[in-house]
Amino acid sequence: MTLRPRLRFGVFLAPYHSYRESPTACLDRDRELVEWLDHLGFEEAWIGEHHSGGTEIIASPELFIADLAARTRHIRLGTGVVSLPYHHPFMVAERMNQLDHMTRGRVMLGVGPGLLPSDAMMLGIDPREQRRMMGESLEVILRLLRGEEVTLDTDWFRLRDAKLHLTPYSRPHLEVAVAASVSPAGPRLAGRHGLAMLSPAATTQGGFNALAYHWGIVEETARAHGQHVLRDRWRLAGWVHVAESQAQARRDVLTGLPDFLHYFQQVVALPGIPEQGTPEECLDVLVGNGVAVVGTPDDLVAQLQRLEEQSGGFGAFLAIQHDWAGRDATRRSYELIARHVMPRFQDATAFGERSMQWVSAHRAAFLAAATQGVMEAIQQDAARQADRTRPTA
Repeated sequence: MTLRPRLRFGVFLAPYHSYRESPTACLDRDRELVEWLDHLGFEEAWIGEHHSGGTEIIASPELFIADLAARTRHIRLGTGVVSLPYHHPFMVAERMNQLDHMTRGRVMLGVGPGLLPSDAMMLGIDPREQRRMMGESLEVILRLLRGEEVTLDTDWFRLRDAKLHLTPYSRPHLEVAVAASVSPAGPRLAGRHGLAMLSPAATTQGGFNALAYHWGIVEETARAHGQHVLRDRWRLAGWVHVAESQAQARRDVLTGLPDFLHYFQQVVALPGIPEQGTPEECLDVLVGNGVAVVGTPDDLVAQLQRLEEQSGGFGAFLAIQHDWAGRDATRRSYELIARHVMPRFQDATAFGERSMQWVSAHRAAFLAAATQGVMEAIQQDAARQADRTRPTA
């Protein structure tokens, strides 16, 4: 029996919290959620880095991952992402190499140029230079992780005989993934270095349309640089909330959707979310355009099939975590995904279904054999009883 490639499931935790809530309580809820995902069998959690806007409140994914590593047992933990222009590359390599040991190989390094223009502005970085800086930093980080000694001068960092002083726990080193939304910069870096790829905007119109094109760039660039890339290391992310019915899912998300829309419509300078309209109208647009799944597990199944067809295949789906719904409804959503969606894309029930069909097809014969066995046992017992009660001469 041939099984399909096993699709992994995880979460992309930026996170998106209401500015009205206690950040302390929000961070506690994030940690609790990842523990719940670990219990449910989700395999990856990617933690974001942001520094402005009051909503995406995790400044150091490495700190958050260190805490999660002590609270979880199986789930792999990634930076989603470290904004490389904001950091000296030697320090990034050192911190992540340490986490590789602390997590016993469960940590992954996701990298990007930095998403929020406001973050770059506060650091005095020209947003036009971020992708160049990311490429320079990534090349140094990979050399350090491979055990090389690096001496280098750039216009924004220097290295003198730099080398890591901890041998990596993972071999040859921890997994590294490059973020790719719409532009080809990320796919070209992934292909050039033979790295994994993260597509956090896979369900937006621009991101969805670019999926096949992006993977083509990865493979083409990899061939040109003698690298080998695998679709299994490609992660696609999208907005999701499921419930027992579409009506219930819509009621759930309208709890927190207004504050989320305020963030994207009035605060952060990023495209992809409706710029005007009531929460109900914006929800209709998000669902109607395929940007978000707000419905039943079957609706998410259809979305994943759509993504597979468009991309040609990928290795993991990451649900973008949000506070559209309350705590209990959010936990229930992930439980429904684990129970009813994950098995469909992992062939988890394939052998059980095959066994059920085989037993069902032979039910009459098995029932007849069982009935005959019972009757023979009754007859044999009656004969033994008769022998014991027969008078002796």
